[in-house]
Amino acid sequence: MALRVTAAQRTRLGRRSRRTRAAAALLLASGASFGLLLATPGPAEAGSNLVVNPGFESVRSSDSLPTCWEKSGWGDNDFTVTTTDQAHSGSRALSVSVTRRVDGDRKALMAEDTSCAPNVTPAHQYDLSLWYKSTTPDATITVFRHDVKSGWQYWTDLKTLPVSAQYAQTSVRTPVVPPGTDQISWGVSVHGTGTVVTDDYDMEDATVPAAGAGCTAGDACTKGTWAVMPFKNPVRSMHSVVLRNGKVLLVAGSGNDPAMFKAGTFTSAVYDPKTGSTKTVPTPADMFCAGHVQLSDGRVLIMSGNKAYPAADGSHGYEGFKDSYIFDPASEKYMKTNDMNEGHWYPSATLLGNGDVISFGGLKEDSTGSVTAEKFSQAQQKWLPRNEVNQTWSYWGLYPSMILMQDGRLFYSGSHVFGNGTPGTGASVYDYDANKITDVPGLQDKDHRDQSMSVLLPPAQDQRVLTMGGGNVNSNPEASRLTDLIDLKQPSPRYVPAPLLPQGTVDQGQGPKPQTGAQGKMYVSAVLMPDGKVLETGGGLHDRADPVFEASFFNPQTNSFQSGLATDPIPRTYHSSAFLLPDGRVMAVGDNPGNGTFDDHVSIYTPPYLYKGPRPQITSVASDKWQYASTQRVTVDRPVVKAELIRPAAVTHSSDPNQRFVDLPMTVGADGTTIDLNVTSNPNLAPPGWYMLFAVDADGVPSVASWVHLGGPEALATPMVHDFAGGMQHDAKAAVPEPARKSQPVSPKIAGCDRHYGAENVCVPTVFPQSVPATTAGRCQWLKSHDYGVLKLNGRDDPLKLDPDRNGRTCD
Repeated sequence: MALRVTAAQRTRLGRRSRRTRAAAALLLASGASFGLLLATPGPAEAGSNLVVNPGFESVRSSDSLPTCWEKSGWGDNDFTVTTTDQAHSGSRALSVSVTRRVDGDRKALMAEDTSCAPNVTPAHQYDLSLWYKSTTPDATITVFRHDVKSGWQYWTDLKTLPVSAQYAQTSVRTPVVPPGTDQISWGVSVHGTGTVVTDDYDMEDATVPAAGAGCTAGDACTKGTWAVMPFKNPVRSMHSVVLRNGKVLLVAGSGNDPAMFKAGTFTSAVYDPKTGSTKTVPTPADMFCAGHVQLSDGRVLIMSGNKAYPAADGSHGYEGFKDSYIFDPASEKYMKTNDMNEGHWYPSATLLGNGDVISFGGLKEDSTGSVTAEKFSQAQQKWLPRNEVNQTWSYWGLYPSMILMQDGRLFYSGSHVFGNGTPGTGASVYDYDANKITDVPGLQDKDHRDQSMSVLLPPAQDQRVLTMGGGNVNSNPEASRLTDLIDLKQPSPRYVPAPLLPQGTVDQGQGPKPQTGAQGKMYVSAVLMPDGKVLETGGGLHDRADPVFEASFFNPQTNSFQSGLATDPIPRTYHSSAFLLPDGRVMAVGDNPGNGTFDDHVSIYTPPYLYKGPRPQITSVASDKWQYASTQRVTVDRPVVKAELIRPAAVTHSSDPNQRFVDLPMTVGADGTTIDLNVTSNPNLAPPGWYMLFAVDADGVPSVASWVHLGGPEALATPMVHDFAGGMQHDAKAAVPEPARKSQPVSPKIAGCDRHYGAENVCVPTVFPQSVPATTAGRCQWLKSHDYGVLKLNGRDDPLKLDPDRNGRTCD
């Protein structure tokens, strides 16, 4: 039987010799940290084991490997895969040994053959078990699946095997089998030096049937419901962060209010969903349009903000400052850090696998674009000097969506704020260690993805990103319905078109009307839900105008939208956000249209799964301090089909690149309610920090979240990291950094606002929507229908001819 070459190509561990060492420092210190293993189920009934040749007693004459088993792997390493007489039962076992390793892995897996690979049924789950001995902590149960359309492909890593000198049995349950899957292949991957001997494999159907509880809530059973809260948002918040204690930090700074800015009045608030109470928090600087991310200890790092609003004479645009602060959820106070190297108004903020934070883009103190990459050191608790951070001198724009990949590289999805995308394809992969940028093709209409939303789809192990909607504040077309999907597990990944955004109703000043044609939305919010779907909600048809009332679920299993959900009755366009609460509901805040007003209503969405009857409960968590590659015990009050970690939101401007849903493969005890959760060994899949732990039953109903902290001391184990996207070709021009430079020129009109009219926070469009006649009457009618009122003319120039009688006021 042929060597598994194609599988090896799909499962190569990622070019990680140096990145692995940094990430490994976060892992557990010894095998004792893995926790107790559940007692394994009793012997399988005759005929129930789906594995062919589970004890390796039948061998091939050609190479002495067991029938229906084969070896695979990749990388710079020395290895042997062979049968051995060190059997648990019978006369043979299978040994995988790596004696020297620079990178890569070696595997022994079931053959990708119709007569060898076990048949499976979509929507079912299977318990996998084997007996093993191991001298290495770097061994993992790995699963492939056969898609009836696409063929064999990597599926997931399920469990890290603790070192064991004697035979021990281990078991783990697969996730729900995806649609279109008819077979799986699985076995042990060794990604460090040492030897693993395995025997007596077993695979049994362990499907937990859905209860099918009836729902009596009418439309809420399929659409969910929105409720507008009886209290108001006490601040004009542009930033929303779900804290590790379940409260929500709402950051306004000046709240895009020049009067507040001039008075030096900067605000934040903390909202407690359990009590409905809010508390206003003194805020030391104008954090309006700052960047933020949750550090590994649960504190919130907030970087830069607004140094100055644009000048009416156009001499400068928005300006960023160097200041940086940390918000402590315990004291509910801000504390100063050292300064960044330069200002970054609208910066990105991505947490790395070692707990560091990397930031790109934004506007400097002089309104030019920042080309300086910044890194906050977790170990030193400070921003590093510029010369200690790799620099490409690239301008990534404003709020560039930089998503951490499983191998430590960064995927720039093409989602950004204001104007066109980056030169080239508009999306790319940045390898920080090699300091190389590689363009990623396929993103549709890349210069109309301003205020689009990108999410790493559930689960993070699948490494698929969805980008939705968008527009362009400078040309101001109707927002896009386009969505694009990329699978970062492919050797040379590229975006492919995904289903169009569902359409709703739009209010362009004449009342709500159904969207037609290619009308989509920008300012999209997307929220990862505990049942594995993505809630897409909110948005507008034009720059800071024309709210769209529409919401849908995107199902990553079927790559389809479920349209027609209940819609938030409050407009949610510019400066709005939506995010998951620990109780499984979704909260939405903010709306800041071009006329300068701000909507202070708070909305809460109750999803359909909360109308399906009683929720499962996590009745105990053995420890809330989790380590990578460990097993963590929980109990639930009734059987569940999956558990996951969801990173709490830190969202602004349709951007939360750190949002992720991490699957926790389960080992289920005989009682069905005692469960060991198997934690990934890879910190790049689940960067260190506090997470919401959900358990979900067969009807898709989630528990209320328990809070757990993921991290850990240095250990012998190394992360299981794949070399996905290993076939990308570096463009010769982009493969090396640009020449060092100070900044990128940026127009003061980058925000799409004509500053000849009104106050600094009023955005009269530089370019009106195409449907508006290019006349004084047409433009004034549009401004009137969007509640702009009479605006002051700043200076003498009147480029849009809004003051024909030259009295210094528009449209009066």
